[in-house]
Formats: sequence, C-alpha cells, structure tokens
Amino acid sequence: SVLDGWWLEGYREGAGWALTDKRTYENQAYQDELDAATIYSILETEILPLYYARNRKGYSEGWIRTIKNSIARIAPHYTMKRQLDDYYSKFYCKEAQRYHHLQENNYAKAKELAAWKEAVAERWDSIQVVSTARSEALFEGGVESGKEYTMTVVLDEKGLKDAIGVELVTMYKDKDGKEHIYSVEPMEMIKQEGNLYTFQCVHVLNNAGSFSLSYRMYPKHPELPHRQDFCYVRWFV
Repeated sequence: SVLDGWWLEGYREGAGWALTDKRTYENQAYQDELDAATIYSILETEILPLYYARNRKGYSEGWIRTIKNSIARIAPHYTMKRQLDDYYSKFYCKEAQRYHHLQENNYAKAKELAAWKEAVAERWDSIQVVSTARSEALFEGGVESGKEYTMTVVLDEKGLKDAIGVELVTMYKDKDGKEHIYSVEPMEMIKQEGNLYTFQCVHVLNNAGSFSLSYRMYPKHPELPHRQDFCYVRWFV
C-alpha cells in the first residue's frame, strides 16, 4: 500500500511492502498509473522471487520470515485492545473530564462559554482591523532568507476583551497557480489600550521563492477545546 493512513503508522521494513509516500503527479489518474506500474515492479522483482525461492523442503524461508515479522511486528498494533485504549485515552476520558468540568457549579463554565459565543457572534462583523505594519524590506522586495522581519497588527475588538487571536500565514503558488499554505505563525498580543489590541510576531523566511503574506483572526477562549467548535475566521492583508 501507499504510505498513508494506517499503513504509514504500521509499516515495518521486512514485514511487508510499501509504495513511496512521495507524490510525483498532481493529476490523480497519472499518479494511479505510476502506482500501478510500481506495484507490478515490486511484485516481479521482490515479492514473487521471494515467494518462489523454495528450499529442499518446499517452502521459502524468506517468505515465512516475512509472515512471522508481519504477525510479530505489525499485528499487535492493530488489536481491538489497542483501538479501545486509543479511544479511551484520546477521546472518551478527555470528554468525560470536560463534561464534569463544564457541569460543575450548576454548569457555570458551560453558561459562560455559551454567553461568550453569543457575544462574539454579535460583534464579529464589527471587529475592526485598525492597522497592519511590516518591515520596510517586505515592501521593497529586498527580503533575505534567514533574516528577521517584524509584523504588527492592531485590532479594535469592540468590547470583547482579548477574545481574538491573530496568525501570520505565508502562502505560495504551485506551477498551476493554486495557492498553498507554507507556514502559520501565531502572533503575540503585546499591548492593550481600551478596545485596541496590538499583536506582533517576528517572521523568518528560511527558503527562497515567491511567497505572499496574509493574516487571519479567529475567536479564542480558554474553554474552547477546538477552533472547529466555533467556526469563525477572517482573512486580511
């Protein structure tokens, strides 16, 4: 299989075979053809010769070794116990702890979070980007790889009280003109004056190329477990 999903985690050399995880073509049909050709090549040059390399007793020692490696080194990671342990430690236990936390004191935290969401939803469209500032070299085209550049953003949160986070997003375009995210850096809130919040980060471009910079803001709250739980985001430059 290709090295993604469960096989990326489960693959062990000498216990199975895998296609490279490197993608050669963006076109899926071309990539499928290449993967099919690679599978046939592995069958012809590795798998079939190993299977038919029979000893005097009529079996392939190398093939049996691969089977044993598969059972000993891969199968234990995919038992129902492992699956249940993962669900318990990663999800069920954490969800139970969160439930008990939110329902304490007659659901005080849950009510606080619900009220906060309502306040953000009411004010979201009115939140104002007061100013953005970047190091002068970023405008002049004299950017040097490895050099530090400072970015600053000032927001008027309209009374939300430190409810907004800001990130600097670096983008690049592929050969077809499609944009991709290269890096995401959180910006630190360094100053507050009334409703005005100043965010700043120091950005370093480590690779040469053509990049674009954007900002995005999102709601933040200590009781918000995931951003997906409150799907508000605004991009700006």
